Amino acid sequence: MASTAEERPARVSGIDKIERRRVALAESALKTLGELGYARTSLREIANNSEFTHGVVHYYFRDKIDLISYCVRYYKTKCARRYDEVVETATSAEELATGFLGKMTQTLVEETPMHKLWYDLRAQSMFEDQLRPDVEEIDKLLEAMIWRILSRYADLTGTSPSVDGPTAYALVDGLFEQAVVGYAANPDKTPALLTDRIMQVLPKLVAA
Repeated sequence: MASTAEERPARVSGIDKIERRRVALAESALKTLGELGYARTSLREIANNSEFTHGVVHYYFRDKIDLISYCVRYYKTKCARRYDEVVETATSAEELATGFLGKMTQTLVEETPMHKLWYDLRAQSMFEDQLRPDVEEIDKLLEAMIWRILSRYADLTGTSPSVDGPTAYALVDGLFEQAVVGYAANPDKTPALLTDRIMQVLPKLVAA
């Protein structure tokens, strides 16, 4: 008996299939990108370290910049949402700060190569016009993430943010980038140092 329209599974559009393959390629490429960085990575190098052939990689991404931009945007979009649960569930400023710093130090330790790739890409965007729109988009996502945290922290302390979103992002991101650089040389002390520095800054970003 033929299946009815309701019984048949929905067809996956060509665009959905292409996007799913691009995501699979991005997830496969991220490890190589994180280890080698922007300058030392080519499409062929990524293919050699994945299950995909060079031809497949090149079919879905026109060049190295296209692939790396996609990979970092994919990863950082997930990063931008990682603190949402903490923001939504914290019932005190201390709980929010503890949850935020716990996740921040965890990603510093567990995903250092990905953060190094992001800062590498952001620096390269000063020289590669093609990178600039993606870098600006990612920066806006991360800025919004920090603003959600700061706004909730202000609510829980009965205060208001004393700086605007770009300033708060620049301060927090600057400390995190410094920790990413320092982690390679001093992995034992850097997470605690990052926590201490953020806790020095966070209360100063709000005012009664």
